[in-house]
This record gives sequence, C-alpha cells and structure tokens, in this order.
Amino acid sequence: MNAHLYLRASTKDQDANRAKAALELFAVEKGLNIVGVYAENISGTKLNRPELLALLDTAKEGDVLLVESVDRLSRLSQADWDTLKATIRAKGLRLVVADLPTSHMLVEAKGITGQIMDVINNMLIDLMATMARLDQEKRVERIKQGLENKRIADPEWRPAGKGRNAAKWAKVKETLTKYPTMSADEVARVAHCGVATVYRIKRETISA
Repeated sequence: MNAHLYLRASTKDQDANRAKAALELFAVEKGLNIVGVYAENISGTKLNRPELLALLDTAKEGDVLLVESVDRLSRLSQADWDTLKATIRAKGLRLVVADLPTSHMLVEAKGITGQIMDVINNMLIDLMATMARLDQEKRVERIKQGLENKRIADPEWRPAGKGRNAAKWAKVKETLTKYPTMSADEVARVAHCGVATVYRIKRETISA
C-alpha cells in the first residue's frame, strides 16, 4: 500500500521535517511504501497549503495519508476542516495518524471490521481536530491579552521586532523642523500618523 507523508511546522524557525524519520520508521513497520514526502512551514489554520494540496492532487484512491498527529494536519475552522475531510474522502484516501492507534487499523482491517474502525477513527479524528482548533484559539487569545496588558502598563511599548516606519518618522522630523510651532495634532495629520508617534519623536529629539 502506498503512503504519502505530510509534515508541517508553523513557522520558519521550526523544522517541518522533525518527525520525518519517525514516520518513515512507522511506514516500514506497517509495510507501507512511501511514494511522497510533503513538508512545509505554514500555519495549520490555513486550508490553502501548497504541499498539502500537491499531496491531495497526486495521491490515488486507496493510498494512505500519513501524519504525525491531527494538529499537524489541521488547526482549521470547522468549515475548512469539513472541506478538507470531504476532499480526503472524495479522493478515497486512508488518513492514518501515527499517535492515534485506532487509525493504524485502516492499513490492515477489511470488511465489517474495517468499516467499524473507519467510523470510530473518523469520530476520534474529528474530536482531536476540534481540540487542536480550540487550543489554537486559546493560544491566540492569550497572546492578545498579554499584548493588551503590556500596552496598558506602558502605552509606548511596542512588540519586539515591530520596527518603526522610517519614512513616516522622517516625515514627522522634517515637519517638526520646518514648522516648530505646529501642534502635535497638525503634525500627525501632515505625516499621516498617530499623535503618540509625534510626541515619541519629540521626546527622542529632545533627549538626543
């Protein structure tokens, strides 16, 4: 039986191929023939993933779609998850999840046993996909709350890595130099920025 490995990591700083060796070993133990490995660094909340779409386009009916865990395949919204499931089913693929033992039987089980395990497996994968989505939503909410708390504690705080707009700062400085009596509100309108930015630049100019 042919198998297509799908590997995903959320960011470029993570290694999408981290689980490749473990999945290859899993495939060998189950007697699967690996015909494709698809790895990408992209959020699991996105349905439009180039490597996943390539896998779905290439795979044939009866092939195995092998993933390490459900959250590597999906942190999708319910609607997008339903779309992905429908695509996998329409292609006639067997979704096997390495850390979900019930799915392993899809490689071997046939007849009524295979049908029963398919139903059970689908229910468990649905549950795990929902948990992955809720975990993602909670993570995003915690990040938002943390950022908001920092902004409340320090209105001038900016997230690390969010650099200033050099052109905008240059415009504010130029305006302040040419029109020293212009109010902060007027400067902000001319430079198309917030008043807080004008005051911050004024403070930096004075301290310099």
